[in-house]
Amino acid sequence: MQIIQTKLKLLTVAVMLYIPGMNAQTVPVIPRPAELKALEGSYEITPETSLIYDQTNQDLVRIAGFLSSHLSDYYRTTLSASSGKRKGIQLKIDQSAKLGEEGYLLHVDRQGIVITASSANGIFYGVQSLKQLLPAGDSAGLAVPFVEIRDEPRLAWRGLMLDVGRHFFPVSYVKQLLDYMAMYKLNTFHWHLTEDQGWRIEIKKYPKLTEMAHWRDETVLGHASHSKTYDGIGYGGFYTQDQIKDIVRYAADRYITVVPEIEMPGHSSAALAAYPQLGCTGGPYEVKKTWGVMKDVYCAGKEEAFLFLSDVIDEVCALFPSSYIHVGGDECPKDAWKECPACQKRIKDEGLADEHELQSYFIRRMEKHLLSKNRKLIGWDEILEGGLAPEATVMSWRGVKGGIEAARQKHDVVMTPNSHMYFDYYQKEDREGEPLAIGGYLSLEKVYHYEPVPEELSAEEARHIIGVQANVWTEYIANTSYLEYMTFPRICALSEVAWSPKMLKDFSDFQSRMGSEYGRLKMYGINYFDASK
Repeated sequence: MQIIQTKLKLLTVAVMLYIPGMNAQTVPVIPRPAELKALEGSYEITPETSLIYDQTNQDLVRIAGFLSSHLSDYYRTTLSASSGKRKGIQLKIDQSAKLGEEGYLLHVDRQGIVITASSANGIFYGVQSLKQLLPAGDSAGLAVPFVEIRDEPRLAWRGLMLDVGRHFFPVSYVKQLLDYMAMYKLNTFHWHLTEDQGWRIEIKKYPKLTEMAHWRDETVLGHASHSKTYDGIGYGGFYTQDQIKDIVRYAADRYITVVPEIEMPGHSSAALAAYPQLGCTGGPYEVKKTWGVMKDVYCAGKEEAFLFLSDVIDEVCALFPSSYIHVGGDECPKDAWKECPACQKRIKDEGLADEHELQSYFIRRMEKHLLSKNRKLIGWDEILEGGLAPEATVMSWRGVKGGIEAARQKHDVVMTPNSHMYFDYYQKEDREGEPLAIGGYLSLEKVYHYEPVPEELSAEEARHIIGVQANVWTEYIANTSYLEYMTFPRICALSEVAWSPKMLKDFSDFQSRMGSEYGRLKMYGINYFDASK
């Protein structure tokens, strides 16, 4: 994937308009469209309004169904489907429109509403913008302001990561989160499935992973940096392969790619608890009950460890059609490797300089296996240490340095620095009244002002910045209500960083549009942090 290179015109027309039942305000579309022109007047959607689309196109049938369901659920308005040319809401694929894979046109006037795109992806995103033009909450009518929008994304990878290793979230909520991502035109769901504290994916060849490795005996209470108190309550959960297939299909219907993460060589205590022969010492190991960086890692000197991980990857590839498979690669202590005869022999036999190059050897072997499955390896920026695997993509989380280095080496990069993209950080600087979090402070404004393409890069190097992603690590996020609180409204700022043209970004304007969006979040029943206070 590459940055979408488009000449975007900055329109100078005013964007203030009158919406019945609302005060004059900026057109409340998030993320902000590439081109927008607000006009005088509005079109009223009524039960007599037709929804017009090609009923032989299954993508349009599905998207029309989403729109109809939304109108029925929140506005108690049911539309009649039509393939004719009457007034109404028209969904139209026109490949000659040259809008790219994800671009769309949205036109509203007295004749009705027309969404045009070159592909179904674009129609879907146009529908998301239309939904935001509807009133938030109770309204006497469904007036849609007259508007002209021509839109397409800035970045190809627009991601959100959910860690289910520390705390498990049910299938129903994963689907709900995918719906929220779709609202803001995010297209990549990074699913962190394995951790020291729990293995969450069924692997049929290794049944102990879901018999033992998904379960910890208890969980630390308070902050792990100083607490030695535990709750005494067993905790676990995993997704069956059928459930995973269901979620992958659900995401695909919303034009979201699911990228699975199987951690290696570190963050592997849970797997080692089930299969101790895969570690350097042979155990015993345990599924960890507290948070942090653990010294139990896969043995890089044992062929058995590589066979296990290759088998796991084979089953993962069969479940996830994503071209990318994430292998983690972060926070791997080398203590065990330094003491392990098999690892030291591997270093000597392969002519490696040290344990850092041993980690590079480990990642390169896994990349070779992934390439044999026609997949690409992506990992956290520690995979740069000791030399980067030939075709690997880097996720830069320890600031931006790793991303800059990888781009200069002509490797693709997803920017996800903890300084701006870690949604497990506190949202209030004084933390007063805030639930326990891992630490740090990340305001809505700071998320919004993040620029994912470092100015240090040349134009050619910048082409390797393929996207941006926020991460929700769940050490202290144990339920869906808290997950929403930490995600919203920061996900709205993320969407604008990922989608909107850099030259159009304006935090004051964003805050203005968020005024309407808070009402919409409330209407949807989302538990959000109100950053306007």
